[in-house]
Amino acid sequence: MKIAIAHDYLTQFGGAERVVLSLMKAFPEAPIYTTLYDPDTTFPEFRSADVRVSPLNKAGAMRGNHRMALPVLAPVSSRITIDADVVIASSSGWAHGFRTNGRKLVYCHSPARWLYLTDEYLGSHGASLIRPALGALRPVLKRWDAQAAASADRYLANSHVVQERIKHVYGIDSDVIFPPHRVDLDGSQELVPQIADDWPDFHLLVSRLLPYKNVDRAIEAFNDLPYERLVVVGKGPLAAQLRSKAKANSVLLEGIPDAQLRWLYANATALIAPSHEDFGLAVVEAAAFGTPALALRAGGYLDTVEPGLSGYFFSHHKAADIADAVHRHRERPLDRDAVAEHARGFDEDAFIGRIRNEVDLLMAGAFADRKHPHPA
Repeated sequence: MKIAIAHDYLTQFGGAERVVLSLMKAFPEAPIYTTLYDPDTTFPEFRSADVRVSPLNKAGAMRGNHRMALPVLAPVSSRITIDADVVIASSSGWAHGFRTNGRKLVYCHSPARWLYLTDEYLGSHGASLIRPALGALRPVLKRWDAQAAASADRYLANSHVVQERIKHVYGIDSDVIFPPHRVDLDGSQELVPQIADDWPDFHLLVSRLLPYKNVDRAIEAFNDLPYERLVVVGKGPLAAQLRSKAKANSVLLEGIPDAQLRWLYANATALIAPSHEDFGLAVVEAAAFGTPALALRAGGYLDTVEPGLSGYFFSHHKAADIADAVHRHRERPLDRDAVAEHARGFDEDAFIGRIRNEVDLLMAGAFADRKHPHPA
């Protein structure tokens, strides 16, 4: 059976890209099709993979900022044709539109945020060029997106909130398979000198630095908690703005190796998770090391955080609510062994087994009655 993997773009370090790494492990012979690929800005494991890119990849500026490509990614995605028996499309807006002569299994991280949650996705920083272009193209893009979704033989959702969104946006029924954590608990740990030497006690936030991630609210919270420390790991267009806002008890790191990230996960007091995530893989990764989460009571965290066992919720992404969660955890710290046990329900072996089973069922025709014809 000829299997191929599809993904929107491989230009960043994110949870969706970690899922692709697990799909590679499930199907090691499968090539990966994508619109844009920059080996220097995503996980190094992709360097050894058979990554096949679109002609758009020649545009270096778009590899550096895929949001610049938003208005042209639909026609580019429609021209990617994959020869395979089954394509597993890891999609948050584009890969589900790649064409194939075989069957298509979509693992959906979310229907396109840029199309259905534009203000949240772009924030105030997307106002100059991208927002007007998307506004003008929105009717065409919605038709394209509906046709792309209808071309799938089977949809899977990465959380229950995404399952509901798929039904609302596309009218398609899907089943939930949680993405796995790929944390190597036995891997080497390398301390981060500037943290280990000065901050034996710190909170951690792992996120891309985008408007909807609410990293600014976490920094504001710690600005009002002078005796607490916050380490932010991530990169993105808001990096300079966030650094200028942070006081001396917060530090932003980017491009750190996995060994240092493992050390941070293992030594953090708690993980701060302030954004409305479709799943939120960092919460599970931290929990694998016994580190609890202080998370927004919304989205995928409702699937991954067990309040009072693996973390505490706060109801709003306001600085005061985040600070209150920090105080609650200080007053009632959680058992790290229980947190680690909770994380075992999200391991990679279980994910790989379910995905392989889905492919087998698809090839056996188990979901033939769910095939959705293209809308007119």
